[in-house]
Amino acid sequence: MKKELNISLTPKQASDEQFYRPVIAQKLGVDETELTAIVVRRKSIDARQRQIRINMGVAVYIGQQPEVESTSYHYQNVEHKRPVGIVGAGPAGLFAALRLIELGVKPILFERGKNVSDRKRDIALIHREHLINPDSNYGFGEGGAGTFSDGKLYTRSKKRGNVKKILEVLVQFGADPEILIDAHPHVGTDKLPQVIRGIREQILASGGEIHFNSRVTELMIKAGECKGLTLSDGSKFEFEALILATGHSARDIYEMLYRQGVNLEAKTFAMGVRVEHPQALIDSIQYHQAQRGPFLPAATYSFVEQVNDRGVYSFCMCPGGFIVPAATAPGEMVVNGMSASRRNSPFANSGLVVEVRPEDLREFQQHGVFAGLEFQRQIEKLCFMINGNTQLAPAQRLTDFVAGKKSADLPESSYRPGLVTAALHDKLPKRIASRLRGGIQQIDKKTKGFLSNEAIAVGVESRTSSPLRIPRNDHDLQHIRIKGLYPCGEGAGYAGGIASSAIDGERCAEAVAQNIR
Repeated sequence: MKKELNISLTPKQASDEQFYRPVIAQKLGVDETELTAIVVRRKSIDARQRQIRINMGVAVYIGQQPEVESTSYHYQNVEHKRPVGIVGAGPAGLFAALRLIELGVKPILFERGKNVSDRKRDIALIHREHLINPDSNYGFGEGGAGTFSDGKLYTRSKKRGNVKKILEVLVQFGADPEILIDAHPHVGTDKLPQVIRGIREQILASGGEIHFNSRVTELMIKAGECKGLTLSDGSKFEFEALILATGHSARDIYEMLYRQGVNLEAKTFAMGVRVEHPQALIDSIQYHQAQRGPFLPAATYSFVEQVNDRGVYSFCMCPGGFIVPAATAPGEMVVNGMSASRRNSPFANSGLVVEVRPEDLREFQQHGVFAGLEFQRQIEKLCFMINGNTQLAPAQRLTDFVAGKKSADLPESSYRPGLVTAALHDKLPKRIASRLRGGIQQIDKKTKGFLSNEAIAVGVESRTSSPLRIPRNDHDLQHIRIKGLYPCGEGAGYAGGIASSAIDGERCAEAVAQNIR
């Protein structure tokens, strides 16, 4: 007999089967010895009350063994099949490639950066020598921005595609199976490179191609159709279809498209700072106790406020994480956050950002559709100059940021290049700084202790999403004017993270396979 059951447990009870087995037996009114197997389906933390509960969905087997559940996706050999080009080897591009292989189409990927192993060395140079390789950094390279700048898989885009399949594929290539049951799954920056490497090896083993250090400089567009691409070394490749999955920081791609007359449109994005607290403080606030103990993970949070008719919200929260330098070109200061799989850093960080709409940027009107991009650039350059033209990040105690005064000193931080004290409240645009200050005060009213002298604001968090969209048709996902061009993922304005980008990659692959038949 099999029974599906929802149970509410203490953190200790949920930590191991030896603790939740007797609870389940009692709930079912049977002896423990009658339970032949318990399979956990779902797990989430409910910290709304002072007594923390873990909600679990389980399949309980009595007198029988569970059915074998092994989801594995088959990738055929497509070496001699029709080729389709993919620009960008982030989650959108990689999952588009895997889906094309499933559908009998040969993917040929072009990635401006390096593979994950070589990319690590360039990232180390940013920390050690403050040197930015514009083609290999936290934003560019195999796996995309998420590989080395977090690995969270939570998405609300469930109506757009199969989230479960994305998680199953990641597990097939080495991710922890726990991501299949966690309410907020997370792979970790220490585990993602291995997963990405496995996906690459599968693409190559199936007859696909991946070209690293291959920056696209032009699309081959003739009579309203995309016929291929040209690389920076002059190499040309022709295709029936091209999936453009370049990520939200590939500004040169937007500029290339504009020069070639490909339609772009401005969209809402967000900008702000990365806020860092001691993780122990966040734990005490969220779990309502002095210490979280051995059975609870590092606490997380999510905030959404309205200040002067604009959203102020937390973004990419990294419990037990690190702040990292995320610039993609020399002369920029950009920060992001990451967490390893164990989330065991003594710090918690999150983007805290303000909604920026196209109509908010009237002083940048001369830049047309690039107004938001130019706004980003100017703030990133300003923050770079504040810190002495290095990757030292300008920072301010959160209490001083709200009070409007420069900090005399700064607490310890996870940001390894180092911090410099700066009056971010004054340096950031007023429309951003004033709303951030108001938002922080509103958050602190609801979550006492958030506005702490031990917390810092670090600038600037400017790459939450692209300020541009590459418009496409809803019915076939091709560009509204260029046939054979499939804008895809975050850079095209249709996703917002690893999981949603992967989903969009699969959707574009399916559209391509359907349209080239």
